[in-house]
Amino acid sequence: MKAAQTPWFTGIAVSVFAAMLSTSAVAVFCVGLGNVSVVLAIIVNLIAVAGLAPTLWRWRAIPVWRWVLYGAVAGIPLGWLAAIAA
Repeated sequence: MKAAQTPWFTGIAVSVFAAMLSTSAVAVFCVGLGNVSVVLAIIVNLIAVAGLAPTLWRWRAIPVWRWVLYGAVAGIPLGWLAAIAA
C-alpha cells in the first residue's frame, strides 16, 4: 500500500492564509488594546498566547490542522511586529 503524499501546495496556501489572518487579528487587537493601556496589551497578549499554546501543540499531529498551526505560529509574532510598527 502506497503512503499518502504530503499536499505541499495546498498546505502552504492554507498556512499563508492562516498567517495573514492571525497577523491582522493580532495587530488590530494589540493596537486597539494599546490605545487603552500598553501594559494591559502586553499582559493580555501573553495570557492569550499561553492559553492558545496547548491547543496548538495538540494540533501539530493532525494532518490538516498542522498547516493552520504553522500559519498561526508565524502570524502571531508578525502581528506583534505590525502593532509595534503602527
